[in-house]
Parts: sequence; C-alpha cells; structure tokens
Amino acid sequence: MLTAVALCLATNIFFEARGEHLVGKAAIAEVTMNRVASPKYPNNVCDVVWQRKQFSWTHDGKHDDPTRFKSVFDQQAWSDSKALAVMVLEGEIKFEPTGVIMYHAEYVTPYWANSYELVYTIGKHKFYK
Repeated sequence: MLTAVALCLATNIFFEARGEHLVGKAAIAEVTMNRVASPKYPNNVCDVVWQRKQFSWTHDGKHDDPTRFKSVFDQQAWSDSKALAVMVLEGEIKFEPTGVIMYHAEYVTPYWANSYELVYTIGKHKFYK
C-alpha cells in the first residue's frame, strides 16, 4: 500500500508521463521534487502536485484515478509510476542538481518558455530551470 505522499507523486508521474520511458517518468519526479525543495513552491509533494494549474491533469475535468485505465500498457505505466515514486521518496533514486522546475510537451509553447533556460529534452517533454 502506498503512502499518501507516494500516491501523489505516482499519480503525477503517471498522468504527466505514462507514455514515456522510465527516464522520462523520472524527469517528472525530478521536477516535482525540485519544486518541493524550492521556496517558490509548497514544501510537500501533494501540495506541489495539486497546486492550482501547475500540472494539466489536475484541472482537465477528467477522472484522476489511474486504476480506471484497463489496458495492459496503462496498468504497466501505473505499476512503474508507483515503484518509481517509492524509490524516489525512499532515496533510492537521487537526482543531479539540475534545478529543473518546469517542463512542457514539445508540441506546445507556453508563454513562460522564454523566461527559463532549456536544460534538456526527454521523450516528448522539454525541461527548464
């Protein structure tokens, strides 16, 4: 059984990167944890994940329950997201100090993109500090 914090992180990983390879999922976890560490964001995982309009899945009007997806692909993505969240929270996965706190899908250009430094692109996401 996941803790509430692990569930918040796993759900964010799932909805933001379920179509990405493990490194793409880990990058979403990195952004989430970097925000927790930043004084500009809330200081706990669940508050960062649910902060108003920070992650698209939290305000898109669709259900927020990964277990409702029944395809083998989605079930595997949920399993991977849960395992990754636990490893991050237990310190088994540590991130380099990149300072990455923002990202977006490569097919959009948000108004804020030019205000940050592009650090890397993984899969279909661009990551900024």
